[in-house]
Amino acid sequence: FYHLGPAAIYLARAPSDVKTFNGDGQVWFKIAEWGATFNPFSFKCYNLNALTATIPRSISSGQYLVRAEQIGLHVAGAPQFYVSCGQINVTGGGSANPSKVSIPGYVSASDPGLTVNIYNPVPTAYKVPGPAVFSG
Repeated sequence: FYHLGPAAIYLARAPSDVKTFNGDGQVWFKIAEWGATFNPFSFKCYNLNALTATIPRSISSGQYLVRAEQIGLHVAGAPQFYVSCGQINVTGGGSANPSKVSIPGYVSASDPGLTVNIYNPVPTAYKVPGPAVFSG
């Protein structure tokens, strides 16, 4: 991950066959995020070769879309979204029903985590945009 900015992983359960599911609607929940570090200021995902997360055991079994995203904050107020998607099959799951968001629509253009100038003044606090992480 080669951009200065946060990263996150989202899941969306397919109602049937994931191959025909496009992820539309309020179906996504966040399972991991990588925010900022301080002294010196940077991002936890910067220069990582991969993002690794544990799927919460409490989510229901089934087929899911996976969305890994990094938001480049090179230019204040002009975030750049870098996204990869995949398909997984969860087995041995539970019955949790996490709060869900729509993508697009889960963040606002005015979100401080998207409009921040990461160079001047150097931030002393930072919140990753989007919903809270569902941990199960």
